[in-house]
Amino acid sequence: MNIHEYQAKELLSLYGAATPTGKVAFNEDEAHQIAQDLNSGKFVIKAQIHAGGRGKGGGVKLASLLDQVKEIASEILGMILVTHQTGPDGKLVKKVLVEEASDIDKEFYLGMVIDRSREEIVIMASREGGVEIEEIARTNPEKILKEYIDPVVGLQPFQCRKIAYFLGLEGKSVGKAVKFVSALYQLFTDKDCSLAEINPLILTKSGDLIALDAKMNFDDNALFRHPDVEKYHDPDEEDPTELEAKKWGISYVKLDGNIGCLVNGAGLAMATMDIIKYHGGEPANFLDVGGGASTEQVTQAFKMILSDPNVKAIFVNIFGGIMKCDTIAEGIIAAAKEVGIQVPLVVRLEGTNVELGRKMLSESGLNIITGGDMREAAARVVEAAGA
Repeated sequence: MNIHEYQAKELLSLYGAATPTGKVAFNEDEAHQIAQDLNSGKFVIKAQIHAGGRGKGGGVKLASLLDQVKEIASEILGMILVTHQTGPDGKLVKKVLVEEASDIDKEFYLGMVIDRSREEIVIMASREGGVEIEEIARTNPEKILKEYIDPVVGLQPFQCRKIAYFLGLEGKSVGKAVKFVSALYQLFTDKDCSLAEINPLILTKSGDLIALDAKMNFDDNALFRHPDVEKYHDPDEEDPTELEAKKWGISYVKLDGNIGCLVNGAGLAMATMDIIKYHGGEPANFLDVGGGASTEQVTQAFKMILSDPNVKAIFVNIFGGIMKCDTIAEGIIAAAKEVGIQVPLVVRLEGTNVELGRKMLSESGLNIITGGDMREAAARVVEAAGA
């Protein structure tokens, strides 16, 4: 689960990590009032969406007068903000963060993720703040320090000092960096984060370390332990179909292709997308109905696939283990009766009750293309989508 910048900063503040003073506003009048309460010489108005690159897209602006804050907030609120992370369709801005502007001396990068190959949290730090860490890693990897945390002993003070010295900090700023990194690590582990990124982390001219921007992701599977984090969930930032899929216990991710996929099992779903691309096609979604899906879930899966206007063909690829092939056949028939399937449908069934499933489909009156194996079925669905 992703959260907004202002929400991430709320959590950082609770753990003692410094952030700029500010509040979120949902209209221009609220923005004006927040700026008035801040009583600062300069203000920053920042669009709140789940995407990076907001500044380049016109979603982050400075103001020096109260009337400017209201005017800028009015411009940003309601705009469709397009960045490199939103895609060409962009995202609608429904809220802005109004903060006091910071007196920046230096900018750094600080991030934490889980290195699954080592089964450890890794802290990444760089003096090159304010730019994408991927670009630094590609062009100047030596400018990134990676510090791995032993899960048994946790983050040690000497590691925090090592990060501070790598960033070129001196004097009292070193102690402030130790405090900040320790707070971020505590938040990361306490709340089951999967990513925490401070970019930039700034050193002010008065020697303070402040999180000028903050991005946090959380492990969905651990949210039952953190109702305080789950309340930050913003359904406006998610694809409506993906939200509907969660209600039904279906794993669904929308993609940009034109071949809808209905598969059981995440591994088979990944292989299905790979073989579609191998034959020159593009999958329209990742969809895993799971090992024990019901007829109702399969019917709902078809509805979700068909709700995408880009879908020109559907590939059903089922290996019946826990899930029986006749259940899938029943779901296909039910979906056809309820919503109609007006695009080519390619089905590959193998496993438990496969003969019964094939018999049900053949007697259903549906126009179904079959494939003897994955390779043949994938080639046929790509051909059907192209036709």
